[in-house]
Amino acid sequence: MLLSQFRRDDGRIQVVAREGTEAYEVATDASLYDLAMHCANNGVVLKDHVIDLGLNGAVDLAALCEEGRVLPPVLHPDPAHLHVTGTGLTHLGSAATRAAMHSKPTQDETDSMRMFRMGLEGGKPANGGPGVQPEWFYKGNGHALIAPSATLVRPPFADDAGEEPEIAGIYVIDRNGNPCRVGFALANEFSDHVMERKNYLYLAHSKLRQASVGPELLVGPLPASVEGVSRIRRGRDVIFEKPFLSGEANMSHSIANLEHHHFKYEIFRQPGDVHVHMFGTATLSYADGIATQDGDVFEIEAPVFGYPLRNALKFEAAPPVAERQEVQVL
Repeated sequence: MLLSQFRRDDGRIQVVAREGTEAYEVATDASLYDLAMHCANNGVVLKDHVIDLGLNGAVDLAALCEEGRVLPPVLHPDPAHLHVTGTGLTHLGSAATRAAMHSKPTQDETDSMRMFRMGLEGGKPANGGPGVQPEWFYKGNGHALIAPSATLVRPPFADDAGEEPEIAGIYVIDRNGNPCRVGFALANEFSDHVMERKNYLYLAHSKLRQASVGPELLVGPLPASVEGVSRIRRGRDVIFEKPFLSGEANMSHSIANLEHHHFKYEIFRQPGDVHVHMFGTATLSYADGIATQDGDVFEIEAPVFGYPLRNALKFEAAPPVAERQEVQVL
């Protein structure tokens, strides 16, 4: 089952369910966050709950995406209680791209390659327990998460604005502090690869950017192998198009291991919070020499996730010096 939500004309959030080609309104006034929290707190399977609620009229989800009315799959009423995070060097092939960005003499293994090898050797423990911890990064809170079809903004201080096609796990924390996976969605983990390349210690800075997730949420298990395509459109031309692979069959870490190392921190187990956690990628247009421009459009699609994720890119102009925000001394 694929779930999504959009903003109605009266401002209310409407949940949509789709199996096959037809999408229907779910017979509820609750948001996907409300439904997920109800299921988490009462031990109910989300898909079963949606079926029990029933369906109303059909909706044109493609048109809603074009109109920019589709929202991220799960939002928190207070954006400060939604956390956008991720892991890197988790996919087979991802180390080569990162190592090339931070190259050292051939006899000296890069930190990125060392981290990748650690994942290969211990990211999928056979005993089912926790394995080696992955690279981890923070992108922001709910204010950094933009809707499918919304515009990704390159801030004026940025050196680059590049896409990263990924799968994100979406979670809510139940009343007892237990993380509960709601489902999986496509994600564009928008990053600044030029800044990161200057020095790998700038990785944290390069990740503090917006991100986009959706438009549809896959409820249920993630297929072992996910095949998709990432492309960039510039006007009428496709200037970049490349397949990407994800899912555990193409990863050096298991999903369970990535989840363990994120939620082992108590700060990420606060009741009622939402987490959007991205699992990494091995495909970047930057690695192929693409420099994005104002007005480019990112497209990420994989059939198992339904409709593609599309976001235009906007370069934000630097404000006049007099309007810059300075820290005030009290």
